[in-house]
Amino acid sequence: METIIQFQNKIISGKCTLYLCSKKDNLATLGFDKNEAAYLQKKLKEGEQYILINRLTSLVFIQFTDDLSQKNVFEKLECFRMLGHKINVAVNAHHFKDLLLTASENNLEEVLAVAEGCALANYEFLKYKSEQKNKHTLEKILIYTTPANKKKITELQILINAVYTARTWVNEPQSYLNAVSFAKEMKAFAVASNVKAEVLNKKQLESLKMGGLLAVNLGSKTPPTFTILEYKPKNAKNKKPLVLVGKGVVYDTGGLSLKPTLHSMDTMKCDMAGGAAVAAAICAVGEAMLPYYVIALIPATDNRPGENAYTPGDVITMFDGQTVEVLNTDAEGRMLLADALAYAKKYNPGLVLDFATLTGAAAAAIGSYGTVCMGTASEETKNLLKSTGNLVHERLVEFPLWDEYAKLIKSDLADMKNIGGPVGGAITAGKFLEKYIDYPWMHFDIAGPAFLNTTDGYRGKHGSGVGVRLLFNFIKSLCDQ
Repeated sequence: METIIQFQNKIISGKCTLYLCSKKDNLATLGFDKNEAAYLQKKLKEGEQYILINRLTSLVFIQFTDDLSQKNVFEKLECFRMLGHKINVAVNAHHFKDLLLTASENNLEEVLAVAEGCALANYEFLKYKSEQKNKHTLEKILIYTTPANKKKITELQILINAVYTARTWVNEPQSYLNAVSFAKEMKAFAVASNVKAEVLNKKQLESLKMGGLLAVNLGSKTPPTFTILEYKPKNAKNKKPLVLVGKGVVYDTGGLSLKPTLHSMDTMKCDMAGGAAVAAAICAVGEAMLPYYVIALIPATDNRPGENAYTPGDVITMFDGQTVEVLNTDAEGRMLLADALAYAKKYNPGLVLDFATLTGAAAAAIGSYGTVCMGTASEETKNLLKSTGNLVHERLVEFPLWDEYAKLIKSDLADMKNIGGPVGGAITAGKFLEKYIDYPWMHFDIAGPAFLNTTDGYRGKHGSGVGVRLLFNFIKSLCDQ
């Protein structure tokens, strides 16, 4: 499904509308009749800030914004996105198709945030429903503003579509989205978005000796893939590419170290959410034609205990020649990410960002309320990433990469082992990945927010598409520097 966000150059009557008001505004000048104005004043006295008027043929939403003056810009924008979610629920409950938002130069960002929250809340995944009775009715969000703002509206539409795509990939069952079909889906989306795409097959991966990815794939009948997406505009501001790496484990049983926890495998189709995020983000960058050179690498496989599965005790020679003692086959994400991070060296990148549903430790530490990150990038880059995370409410919590954690992954048998023990699990996973880089790098563990078991506002339920908005807005900020 698609929610259309469209520039509008004139007011259309009869549509569901939103007014962002101050308590000092003369409500009569905003088109409310005496009865409606009296009703609004009554609600205001009762402490209501968000009010809905049902005109039968349309809905009118009024949000008084006075109480938001004490909040910072990040908190305000999130409030407006959540307002968009509320509006979405009401529009769909009353079976309307269109919403009209009016934006002036003074409130454009707030109105765009409402549209963003409303559109993201409108996502549904109904592919496997034989009866689609719950289908949302909202089809269009019209934004009445000056033509100068049309580009921002177009970019928002592109970003919403990318988040939808990432969510759908995460929500697809492995019975449809295996490593091969995932690569095909990413390639098709890339080709439609001005992005070059290449998919390496199993023979090519064997020739490259990508030991980590191939080891994880040993238990599967479906071959692995390694997708390379490249967007290199002629007017790129950067000579050295920004490389995005995403974990593409389309289903994770834990391998021979079978996941022991009750229901822990039920949602493991989401273990490719990192790959979905970076693929969707680079495609959004390409479609928006942002002037930045970006590459995305997505190694993909499922992790199963069958066939000739790799075992605890095995020693794996990785793509760059380093050796790993496998002590837990459920620590598989770092194995294929390590190969991709080492492969990224060939591009001489200016910065590498990897996204992965990597550890339960990260999810346990901060829940679904943010993303754990760590890395070797400059403080300036880290601050820009954190600021962007606050802007889109995909907040980042930086964990340390102290040298002491490296001792926990030392192996008596090989160069390193693939787990570090019962403490600092998110960090020892990061220290493992750090062994494969020689460039500025940040690691993002999205295990908490990637898949939501209950509805969380406009982030929805199940696949959230986390990382797409962060990356797109981060790259936009780099373009503006």
